[in-house]
Amino acid sequence: MTMFDTLRNDMRVVRERDPAAKSWMEIFLCYPGLHAIWAYRIGHFFYRHEWFVLARLISHIARMLTGIEIHPGARIGKGLFIDHGMGIVIGETTVIGDNVTLYQGVTLGGTGKEKGKRHPTLKDYVVVACGAKVLGSFTVGEGAKIGAGSVVLKEVPPYATVVGIPGHVVAERGKRVHHHDESDVDLNHNKLPDPIEEQIGKLQHEVDTLRKEILLLKTESKGNLGPV
Repeated sequence: MTMFDTLRNDMRVVRERDPAAKSWMEIFLCYPGLHAIWAYRIGHFFYRHEWFVLARLISHIARMLTGIEIHPGARIGKGLFIDHGMGIVIGETTVIGDNVTLYQGVTLGGTGKEKGKRHPTLKDYVVVACGAKVLGSFTVGEGAKIGAGSVVLKEVPPYATVVGIPGHVVAERGKRVHHHDESDVDLNHNKLPDPIEEQIGKLQHEVDTLRKEILLLKTESKGNLGPV
């Protein structure tokens, strides 16, 4: 794929996934997520050729202009969509697969001073919602969804939904039997299970059951006493 093919594909991804995009000119001029990805591609080229200072300088300038920090050492596949993007941080050893979607405030970070692989790997079709933090060297499986504000500290299975602090799996569909195409990207990160609501519902059900049992016991005890 040539450089111009890559640029066109990046713009096409925005057009397909953002209903607010009205024209190609608007996408070209007004999408900081797109500009951050383009700056990353330039910086990554120099990083691979060991021009580390220049690569970091490009990343630094892109952060000042877009509010998005992508380390030039990260490895990013095709079809990444950054929606709005302000406050996004992507660490040096992060690996992002194809057709991944990141919303504003996402951090793909490390958890210490260790060397080597210390940032997460996101497989294809992952969606990370607003403000989520994915911290550490582990894999988020294909098609997984990370809920808004979640803090994920351990591996996520494919097609799982994770919410909470710390993040835990609340839904898991298992791997689909058909192959993905790019139209399969699931952006409904607002439609996630609420584990707190589910627990409250279970508690309410138990309370109602106990009330019925107590009323039944009272009725039986009165019956056993008979007339005084």
